This record gives sequence, structure tokens and C-alpha cells, in this order.
Amino acid sequence: MVNADIEIETLAEFDQVVARGSLSGYRIQSVNLLERTFALLAADTSAAVFLGCAMEPDASAKVRADGALVYPPVPDLPFNPYRGLLYTADELFTGLADGYEATPDAQAYAWFQETKADGDVFSSMLRSIHDDAVSDALDEHLSGARVVGVMGGHAMERGGTEYRGAAELGRCLARSGLTVATGGGPGAMEAANLGAYLAPAPDSALAEALELLAKAPSFTPSVSDWARAAFAVRERWPAGGDSVGIPTWFYGHEPPNAFAGHIAKYFANATREYGLLARSTAGVVFLPGAAGTVQEIFDNATPNYYASRGEPTPMVLVGRHHWTEHLPAWPLLRALARGRGMESRIALVDSVAEVPEALAAMGRAQ
Repeated sequence: MVNADIEIETLAEFDQVVARGSLSGYRIQSVNLLERTFALLAADTSAAVFLGCAMEPDASAKVRADGALVYPPVPDLPFNPYRGLLYTADELFTGLADGYEATPDAQAYAWFQETKADGDVFSSMLRSIHDDAVSDALDEHLSGARVVGVMGGHAMERGGTEYRGAAELGRCLARSGLTVATGGGPGAMEAANLGAYLAPAPDSALAEALELLAKAPSFTPSVSDWARAAFAVRERWPAGGDSVGIPTWFYGHEPPNAFAGHIAKYFANATREYGLLARSTAGVVFLPGAAGTVQEIFDNATPNYYASRGEPTPMVLVGRHHWTEHLPAWPLLRALARGRGMESRIALVDSVAEVPEALAAMGRAQ
């Protein structure tokens, strides 16, 4: 069996497998089994692994006696380190009516702030287990998808022409059958996720959505108002398209945006950065940004330079003045690429309108 075949992540999957009489060798991730005591007592659970599954004492004792490994839920944590599925915006923003500070997202960040430098190996272990579980869920979600990453800064405000352009880009990419993946935060990241979310809606929906969002143009000074404006857009168009956001609690000043259908949120930013770029197999688009976006350009350029992940993936930098004058990353990228396999897989364009053709041209040149 391949790994995905032995993972049980929902109660429905558990019921389907246990009906065959054996859980031997399966990995059951964060499934509430308090109502499945009889099934656990009757099933063969030898060599099974239970990760964060709530069980009655009798059931727990029996599966341990079978030889199963049982990692019990960890009490009083604002997150589940053994989670089997990606986050949703609804989950992370639960309790938003009482203010952002009441949400699981804010509480997880507060826990991270308290424990990140306390030297407690248990806390660091929990963060690592959580991030590994999120990576596993992300790989399962993106299996077979053609993923294009859209990178850009968090400072881009709603209502501006750049924000609208990034949203139009996300919409265009999603409509072409690509899965849009972003850093999952505000600004350019939110705009691209918004565009993908509105891909199934009429073209006119974007202008209406931008008008609603402009009431809270930035996540400062109030994350609560910023998030509520996003949920108002989702209420107006509830059947949104899917995309992926990959944010981090490392940057606590950047809350996740509500337009990514699936959210892989990490504690370790390095794991998050690498994972986002490595999974963008159909190419990466770099919108104007600052230090974080510059880092992402060269984090992506390095494996392309060495071909360490196979064929170089397309890289499109948007904003000629930004990337040649303001932050001249393009001349260095072009110099690195000269004579390498990646040379034909990089492009500099003036506007987001040119991105789809640039990606398509580099795909044809492969």
C-alpha cells in the first residue's frame, strides 16, 4: 500500500475501513472515536497508529494491547498538531464576531509567541509534528494538480489598480485550469486568491467585490474589520472557486486571507517557503514586493539553477521598473540563468495581462 492508502482522516473513512474488520497497519489521524468503542474492541488494530484520536479508556487499552501506537490528543492547545486535513478560513476565523483576537488563528499565534523561545523541546516538537501533518495534507490535496504560485507583498491595499490586476491574474489562471497557490496572507496574495475565488462568477463580480473590500483597505489598523469585509464578499458569492493559501504564524502581523479554499498554515517559515515554491510545478509569478518576495525569487532560482528538482519551472517577474530599478532582482536573475537550463524559463513583463502568455510560451519551449 502507498502511504495515502493507509491514512484515515475522517470518521466516514474510518467506518468504511473498519467494516472490513481490520485496521491493522492503518494510520488514523485526528478522528474522534469516542462513539466508536465497539468497533475498536471488535477490530484488529495490530500495527495501527492512532494520532490524536479521542477514545474511551476501554478502547484505548484494547488497541494498545493489540500492539497499536497511540499518540493521545494534547490538551489545552489552540491547534491540533495531528490534523489530517488542511485548514479552511471558516475554521481559522471562528469567533470573528467577537474580534480577531478570539479566533483560533490569533490564539495559535499567541501560543507561538509564548513558546518559540522558551527552550521547551515539547513545544518545538508539537510545532514540528503540526507542520509535517500540514505538509502531508497539502501533498494529498494537490496530487495531480497543475499549480502556479503567485508571490507578492502584503502591503498592497484593496481598491488600488495593482490589487485589481493581481485579482484579474488569479481569476485568469484559475479559469485556465491551473490551481493558484499564494503565500496566503493579505495584499497581493489575497488579491490572487480573490481572483481564483471569483473565477466561477460573472466578470462583473470582481468590481462589486472590490467595492465591498475597499471599506477596509488594509489589515491595519483592524484585522477584524479587514476579515469581516472579506467574509461579506464570500456571503455575496458563496460558491467560490478553490485555490490554496500557504501562510505562516512566523509573520504574526500577516493574518491569513479568507479567499483561499484550502489553507496550509505553518509555524516554520522556512518549511512554508520551500513547500510553496516546490509545489508550484506549473511556474511562479512574482508580483512587486519587498524583502520577502526577493527572497522567494532566489529561493526558487536556486533549484532551477542546479536543476535539483528536475526541469526548471517557469519564473515570471511582473513590473519592469520595480525589478530592474527599484529592487533590481532581474539583472541578477538573468545573469544567473545565462547558459543554464533555466535561461529559457525566465521572463520579465510589464503587467499582469502579459503573464498568461509568458507562462504558455515557456511551457511550449519546454
